[in-house]
Amino acid sequence: MAELELIGVPFDGYGRSGNLARASRVLRAAGFVDAFEMHRVIDAGDLDLPEPNADRALGSGLVNEGALIAMADALNDQVTRAVRGGRFPVVYGADCSTLLGSVTALRDAVGTSGLLFIDGHEDTMPLDVSEDGEAANTEIGLLLGLTGRFAPESLRARMPAIEPDALAMLGPRDEEWRRQFNVGSLRERGIWQRSVEEIAADPSKVAREAVAHLRVTAENWWLHVDLDVLNPDEFTSQGVPGVEDEPGGLSWQQLTDLAVTAAGMEGCRGWSVAIYDPDQDVNRTDAAKIVRFAREIGSVLT
Repeated sequence: MAELELIGVPFDGYGRSGNLARASRVLRAAGFVDAFEMHRVIDAGDLDLPEPNADRALGSGLVNEGALIAMADALNDQVTRAVRGGRFPVVYGADCSTLLGSVTALRDAVGTSGLLFIDGHEDTMPLDVSEDGEAANTEIGLLLGLTGRFAPESLRARMPAIEPDALAMLGPRDEEWRRQFNVGSLRERGIWQRSVEEIAADPSKVAREAVAHLRVTAENWWLHVDLDVLNPDEFTSQGVPGVEDEPGGLSWQQLTDLAVTAAGMEGCRGWSVAIYDPDQDVNRTDAAKIVRFAREIGSVLT
């Protein structure tokens, strides 16, 4: 039985007051906290963040920059305390920009650390070519120190947070989108990466290989799941309303086999799950699927 600290993040990268900003509250109402009943659980509720702002900030071009900085700062502090206190932080809601707080926190708490990144996108968009200013398209480039010249100083000061050899990237399928902006793949830089097709052939095997790769460089690592790695036919509450999602992706069973195998392996010190839009889930069908997924993850945490 582990001691878990559950941290909700009411943040939306487009500065909306609903959508991803409501995800943690809706998931909690759907039973997310109860999914970990086999453990000792500290329910920390939601972070207290400023009102959202949908404008792009001068300098960085980031949307909702004030809330983003506040979120990264607060999450860094809370995850750092949790890890140093021997607890396993579970961060839920919002988008992949939560990694700007959680991954930096793990580094601050234990030193060199890794990231197992499960996502439909590589998230390395430089800020100066970002078409929409959404931080969740940029965080991996920032964490690696590949980009960030225009990032707010408080974020730049924490970067880089991971070494290239301490990153394993699973499931990206955004080649065509990145090609529009002349952004190459991290595979070309030697980053350990596996495609949807490679994962689908044997998800548990890929998970074991990914963790083995991370632990060569970092004994401790963070598990992140962006739910847009799923096929949109199986999970409709992803993406931006009115914008077509990339086709393909994992099935729920493949994602479950992948993430549960990884979470049960040595060195996993925290987990985040992101990109659930309750405004696209009127009947809360997808919320129930996420809660079941969380229960599976919880079953292997020790």
